[in-house]
Amino acid sequence: MSTYKTGIAVIGGGPAGYVAAIRAAQLGGEVTLVEKEKLGGVCLNVGCIPTKAILRSCEILTFIKNAKEFGLEAGEARINLSQLMTRKKRIVARLVGGVDYLLKKNRIQVIKGEARFIDTSTLEIKGEEEKAIKADKIIIATGSYPASFPLDGIDREAVLTSTEALDIEEVPEEFLIIGAGAIGVEFAHIYSTLGSKVTLVEMLSQILPGEDEEISETLRKIMTKKGIDIFTSSTLQKVKKEGSRYKGIIKTPQGEKEVFFDKILISIGRRPNSKNLNLEKVGVKTDEKGWIKVNSQMQTTTPNIFAAGDVIGGYLLAHVAYAEGEVASENAMGENSHINYRAVPRFICSMPEIASVGLTEKKAKESGYNVKVGKFPFSANGKAIIHGEREGMVKIISDAETEEILGIHILGPEATDLILEGTLAINQESTLNEIIDTIHPHPTLGEAIKEAALDAQKRAIHI
Repeated sequence: MSTYKTGIAVIGGGPAGYVAAIRAAQLGGEVTLVEKEKLGGVCLNVGCIPTKAILRSCEILTFIKNAKEFGLEAGEARINLSQLMTRKKRIVARLVGGVDYLLKKNRIQVIKGEARFIDTSTLEIKGEEEKAIKADKIIIATGSYPASFPLDGIDREAVLTSTEALDIEEVPEEFLIIGAGAIGVEFAHIYSTLGSKVTLVEMLSQILPGEDEEISETLRKIMTKKGIDIFTSSTLQKVKKEGSRYKGIIKTPQGEKEVFFDKILISIGRRPNSKNLNLEKVGVKTDEKGWIKVNSQMQTTTPNIFAAGDVIGGYLLAHVAYAEGEVASENAMGENSHINYRAVPRFICSMPEIASVGLTEKKAKESGYNVKVGKFPFSANGKAIIHGEREGMVKIISDAETEEILGIHILGPEATDLILEGTLAINQESTLNEIIDTIHPHPTLGEAIKEAALDAQKRAIHI
């Protein structure tokens, strides 16, 4: 087995890994990246990018169906699933190619294979040819995989992971989703728009647990109006095959309910890709579920080994992985960087979108704050009315005494882009007046943020 020497070795080519590799190269490091599958990781290949590509097709389909509202005669809109999937694959391929280009541009050596530790500075690579890599510092960025649970009474091909749900050949007539977190809610919108009868089951008391209760409940009403059946505080008890489809028994607060489905998506979270790294050999500690323990510098319990991205748990978001990857590589290169989790934006590409940053109203109160709450509906926003996207609101949580902004929550059009203002506001410890005193252009969706801040002071203009 040949041995290859490098300064920095990165295990994993997803958001945390490729960003860590590029940042280390920018700082003058000799960098080798090991990836066992495709560059770009889950997000780019089987996560946020393909999901959002399909959701965009769903949005366009909805716009065409509503063409008459805009004074247009568009004819009947139909889904061409094959072309939809081809477009998704084309987008993914282009962005994967972009990552490959960036790594080459930064003179990063990419090795195809699966890495495991031999000792604290040596990796064994199993691939087309076996080799060893000796590195001064090693960054683990191996990501995560979809969690699941055993289901009796159902054929394997009827059970989908989030990866498999992105690559279908036909739309199921009836679709059951277990888990109403971000992934479950997004797929509920996708499959409902594509024509499935969707049932969404969540064990906890609200969809999108962790998001603001009022925002989640408003979205639930919108989804129900679109024909999606939602059961919260509910669990799937058993499954039985009936003819060509399945019958599921759902335990709900109102008693047992029967639901029928052709396919089922298990969307109950993710688990770390840490089991096969031989971490115990090199003293890298994990928690009981396998998430790697790190400090604020992304350093593991072994000083020359760092970790970033999904494999350390926490937010499980690509943009957080980017930041963690940068911090890990900077410290691996001898700098003194610390991660800043003060303002981490979260979002769900539902229809309409949800985005949030900071504390929910409930969390703020539980943290001891006396809060001021401001809201502004998109039904009173000129740009939203022009676009025909009037559902939703902006909600701002602030400290009643100092008026410092504690949280911003948006349900509505382009929420995932609008949240940038809220993220900056919380990171800079801004107050209501600092948003109010900033002139917002008109007509824009962003005006709703200023109006929500005004509403917190009981002086909103346009409602």
